[in-house]
Amino acid sequence: MAEMSPKESEFVDRMGLVIERLGGPRTMGRIYGWLMICDPPHQSLTELATALGVSKASISTVARQLQEAGMIERFPAPNRQHRYRITPGGWARVLRVQLAGVRMGLETIEFGLSALGADRPEQRALLEDSRDFFTFIESDANELTRRWERYRNTAHGHDPDDGSGG
Repeated sequence: MAEMSPKESEFVDRMGLVIERLGGPRTMGRIYGWLMICDPPHQSLTELATALGVSKASISTVARQLQEAGMIERFPAPNRQHRYRITPGGWARVLRVQLAGVRMGLETIEFGLSALGADRPEQRALLEDSRDFFTFIESDANELTRRWERYRNTAHGHDPDDGSGG
């Protein structure tokens, strides 16, 4: 496996910062970034650790998190060393997971409103504002996902009505 070029290294580091900004560890973004551009497009834990200069234990932990999030997948290789690769559609999966958190937040706020008496209008107003925000986000989530699927299919020349799913 060839070493990263300076531009590839910068891309990997920038992806680390993107994921960090989104709340994940920088190493997660660096792994994801490298798997997006590496050749071959699948890597073992040892190869990832070597390419990124990170311990194999750290790579293993973060790769498991990426796998659980649906961003990468693990598959067996002939030498019994698992390999990892990008899962197409991973960003949409992450969005769906985040939106499930919105549903949980909405349910929690509804519970808070049921626990709060009418004699506390300031507190109710705060909860109602939060409820309205979460309701708005949830109502747009399904349409956003449908729009993304249409966009992706159109951008890549797939007919969304041909049943191929992209």
